[in-house]
Amino acid sequence: MSHGTLYLVPAPLGDDSPLDAILPADVRSTANRIGHWIVENAKTARRFLKLYGPERMMAELAMQELNEHTKDAELKALLAPLLAGQDVGLISEAGCPGVADPGANLVRLAHQQGIRVVPLVGPSSILLALMASGASGQRFRFHGYLPVEAGPRLERLRELERDSAKLDEAQLFIETPYRNDAMVDAVLQACRPTTQLTVARDLSCNDELVVSQPLSRWKSQPRPELKKRPAMFVLYAGK
Repeated sequence: MSHGTLYLVPAPLGDDSPLDAILPADVRSTANRIGHWIVENAKTARRFLKLYGPERMMAELAMQELNEHTKDAELKALLAPLLAGQDVGLISEAGCPGVADPGANLVRLAHQQGIRVVPLVGPSSILLALMASGASGQRFRFHGYLPVEAGPRLERLRELERDSAKLDEAQLFIETPYRNDAMVDAVLQACRPTTQLTVARDLSCNDELVVSQPLSRWKSQPRPELKKRPAMFVLYAGK
């Protein structure tokens, strides 16, 4: 029996992301024919898939969870439907599966088992923020979360600024939404006035906002509303 295909299905970046605008019709069609899913959270995944195909019966979908609590020893069992010839969809809580996402471990194991992996087109907050920042798209790094403690955080930000200037490299990172304003404060404290900071908030959603300017202007102008809003940060001290 031939193996099934593992489809990496993008999810919206927010509850009000218009599906018609961010996901091609072929992606939605593929998702609507998949009956077995590997998801981070079954409740939110069912709500998302209901948007894909309102006529589908969610109770008929098989779902297994894969998140930060899943042990490596448990991954192989998730491949069982694929090894039995069924197609499976992998989705994360938001954005592209396998990118800053525990699904990457399953994708790697699928390749080792000779299972076909197909990435589908959809929104990536990392790439959307980089595109809109004006920072270097030739060299960039995504660092995930920075240290929470004030001292290590400032040290890390200065390190990122040095690397950006030396390598002409954009530095991307995220923060827990309720600490977004504290992150901006830390960048203003740690980095030079000429360094550029981009904050991309609610990407692909109705209230999307991208602000990209030197830190000197961040200090002198009113700050956009960031509290409890999903955001991506881009630091650039290059040419």
